[in-house]
Amino acid sequence: MRAPADQHVDTTVLDAAALLTLALRARPARQPGPVGRTPSSGPVTPPVGAWLSADGTVRLDIRTDGTYAGKVAGRKRPARGTYHLEGGTLTLSDRSGLHTPVVVGDGVLQMAGHLLGPA
Repeated sequence: MRAPADQHVDTTVLDAAALLTLALRARPARQPGPVGRTPSSGPVTPPVGAWLSADGTVRLDIRTDGTYAGKVAGRKRPARGTYHLEGGTLTLSDRSGLHTPVVVGDGVLQMAGHLLGPA
């Protein structure tokens, strides 16, 4: 299958970190909740603090001032921007205008297919 001439196709084999990087840069139509976990019930407060994936490839630092910083293994530039909490979804927004939904669960965050726990 050939891509149209105006599209660039990268033939690099993607690992989990690269796939997460792609997911962080795209806005999916709808993100399902964490598998086997339910969003926390009751009022949700911003999950301030450091969060880390089990394999250590994704780190997210959520600050009290409404900003965040993130690191993804294999990504040269760290992610940073602001966040907005609505219901059980924390939406990360960077300077380029990209938005990443993060489902706030009971003691976990789900972001782009990764579960993050307190670091």
